[in-house]
Amino acid sequence: MNMMKTAMLLAAMTALFMGVGWLIGGTGGALIALVVAIGTNLFAWWNSDKMALGMHNAEPVTRASAPELHDMVAQLAQNAGLPMPKVYLIRTPQPNAFATGRSPDNAAVAVTEGLMRNLSREELAGVIAHELAHVKHRDTLIMTIAATVAGAISMLAQFGLFFGGGRDRNPLGIVGVLLAVFLAPIAAMLIQMMISRTREYSADREGAEICGNPLWLSSALAKIASPALHTEMASAERNPASAHLFIVNPLSGKRMDSLFSTHPATENRIAALEQMAAEMGQQGFAPRPRAAASAPRASAGPSRLPRTGHRGDRSSGPWA
Repeated sequence: MNMMKTAMLLAAMTALFMGVGWLIGGTGGALIALVVAIGTNLFAWWNSDKMALGMHNAEPVTRASAPELHDMVAQLAQNAGLPMPKVYLIRTPQPNAFATGRSPDNAAVAVTEGLMRNLSREELAGVIAHELAHVKHRDTLIMTIAATVAGAISMLAQFGLFFGGGRDRNPLGIVGVLLAVFLAPIAAMLIQMMISRTREYSADREGAEICGNPLWLSSALAKIASPALHTEMASAERNPASAHLFIVNPLSGKRMDSLFSTHPATENRIAALEQMAAEMGQQGFAPRPRAAASAPRASAGPSRLPRTGHRGDRSSGPWA
């Protein structure tokens, strides 16, 4: 259902783009703007991992420097049937994480010091599984397509603002041009944000299946939502366009599940995960069969996840 909703939103954005092109620049202007936008976003997509990691000064993590974290990512990637992604650490006290990369073979997962310090290993596994779900769903590609079309719409709007566009080429005349110039970019932004929120819900559900217990992720979200809201991440504030990458919105003061939010409200995500956990319990649900054994549930005895540092434990992990 979420994939269908995403496809419908992308189709709506494409239709919006074609309408703006007709109202402002005619066929020629629309094609020129589309070519430029596609070229720009293809460059961004090909280099998306380097750009995102560089924005946030992420440092590479190896098995030698952080064996517990590295092994956890490796096990969860195996559960998801994915190649081992690169692992990075962002030195900020805000608890957060994101995944990037143009494909599963070129993926990277980045976690913050704040996340490592504040979560248990099960909660950390839930967050990492969520990010691996984004990789598995190729959400980076989906969001790049959305950004491409949204960028093309903005370029067309700027063209119409400065050059007037094809005022005589549509039945609405100057009114049509003004609508395209001022309302179309806002509409494109809203659709792009709706796509982002839809992908978050899908990643929550798939991530819960990858790690084996929805409550691990719901507990993590409950812990990190408020600190992320009140702890500023300087790199995110400098690069707000990257906010949609993170598991929770890294921009201070932006937590509402509104039209202008890149993320669903945390309480809504937690409720969906708790409902999923209840369904699993009622139906005897087990994670879908995978190439390797899934991470154990919290109720299944001692966890087989690699050990990570707990809150206040500075004797191990990459933050030492």
